[in-house]
Amino acid sequence: MTQELRILAPDSFREKLNRRAFIKAGTATAGMAVVLMACGSSDSAPDTTEAAGGDGAKLASGDWSRVINKSSGTLAMYTWGDYDDPELVGALAESNLDVKMKVDYFGSNEDLITKLSAGGGKSSGFDIVVPTGPYIVQMVEKGLIQKFDKSLIPNMVNVDPAFLGQAWDKNNEYSVCKNWGCTGFFYDTTKIKKELNTWQDFLEACMGEASGQCSLIDAAPNFAGAYFWANGIDWNTEDKASLDAAEKFLVDELAPHIKAFDSYPSTKLAEGAYSLSQAWNGDARQAYFRIKDAGGTPENWRWVLGGPDTELFMDTFCIAAGAPNAEAAHAWINWILIPENSIQDLEYHGYHTGMKDMEKLITELAPDLVKGEIIFFSAEEVKTMHTQVLNTSIDRLVDILNKAKSKAGA
Repeated sequence: MTQELRILAPDSFREKLNRRAFIKAGTATAGMAVVLMACGSSDSAPDTTEAAGGDGAKLASGDWSRVINKSSGTLAMYTWGDYDDPELVGALAESNLDVKMKVDYFGSNEDLITKLSAGGGKSSGFDIVVPTGPYIVQMVEKGLIQKFDKSLIPNMVNVDPAFLGQAWDKNNEYSVCKNWGCTGFFYDTTKIKKELNTWQDFLEACMGEASGQCSLIDAAPNFAGAYFWANGIDWNTEDKASLDAAEKFLVDELAPHIKAFDSYPSTKLAEGAYSLSQAWNGDARQAYFRIKDAGGTPENWRWVLGGPDTELFMDTFCIAAGAPNAEAAHAWINWILIPENSIQDLEYHGYHTGMKDMEKLITELAPDLVKGEIIFFSAEEVKTMHTQVLNTSIDRLVDILNKAKSKAGA
């Protein structure tokens, strides 16, 4: 059966794209069609060394160790779980035996902001942080991230213009795209016999066949999002009646059936802890490999992009305010924006990295990409995805999540 690899930019990112129709391009591998949204520019990404130029060429090598603050001894990143290929981080760590890269993980943007805010706007000890786009405005206002020195990130030219200049940072002064993705769910078809296709199906299964064996993402907007998407309500609603109804259902009806709030369920899925999990697409893709590595049968599991609507997110590289190693952080971000490194990272974490000429890069650098359908989406699927808007509802959503956790005992 022909596998279709669909490399598309989401609606909210497509304002910078030429509005021409989709085009069918050659093949990434034999029997694999590649569909790409025609971009405003068809120029290939420039050679990395030429793009970097001068001293930037050295930074592009990933040699951040020469500019690290030796008193700290580490380049510290605070990011989402299992979000970077360990081989890439390891390659940098081996560049100098006296220093290393330290990576800590958070489960939600709220956790990230709380951690950075604890320092009162001074150094948190972190150099690189990875917030989701809409949170950048708040983080700038709070003084939690600092402006880039763009002369140290020449490889930003390798990012597709469709993923630059977003509303939250129009001139990319503070951020650059790391990945974008969406939310869906993953379930064991040997334990849940009904075919699940929508968020309503997901919620019913969690309270039915998967009761006591289901997990939801440990982030307030996503947790509540499942209810809003199932009921045709904008997940950015500020309507009190809608929020009240969401709380009643999520806390009183759904919570008693929830086993865990888990933002990264792939490991537990491989251990057999859940039969149904709300998941970001990259983590669901990783679950396939982990189930197989654990001796399970990944073919028994099914990924679903929940309908009729769902989330669209873009996570970004930023540099923390007061970063002990700001120059080294620039060097590392510049290094990961080399196309070869970006695609290697994509193969590991399973999210679109926003590089220019993605079709060509996948064809040349990842011809044997597995489960590409969980990374790239059709035009119709993309139309169902919607970005989060930070508004007055966020505190209420966090309160709903905390109440649900208490009710679930999780």
